[in-house]
Amino acid sequence: MADQAALEQKYAPVGAELTSFSDVGAKMEGIFMEGDKLALKCSVPSKVVSNRIWDIIKRVDPSYSDFDIQMQVTGGDAQPYTIKSGDTLSAVCLRFYGHANLYPKVAEANHADANNIPVGTTIQLPLLS
Repeated sequence: MADQAALEQKYAPVGAELTSFSDVGAKMEGIFMEGDKLALKCSVPSKVVSNRIWDIIKRVDPSYSDFDIQMQVTGGDAQPYTIKSGDTLSAVCLRFYGHANLYPKVAEANHADANNIPVGTTIQLPLLS
């Protein structure tokens, strides 16, 4: 029988990442055992955020054979994001994609100057491969 506490500790980075997106609508709805697997039920606002959660799952355990995620995407592929004071496009890309160097693609998709996006501007973070 799998140890729920041990699995929760193993997959804690997944829960932490999910929680970090609560400001854009991600919600953890439950964590429980299903047989020998730890199951996480959650909803995320976009495919962009879903992909980021999957990146963390695969970093924790590439096979994730002891983990089951029941993730509902409540929005579309792209993630809207409103620029806040202190934001840089590279920092936003690091948060949503795990790579700061994707900022030129995001700037291009938004027809924006990567070095001058005014606070309060809502950009669309596209699904990038």
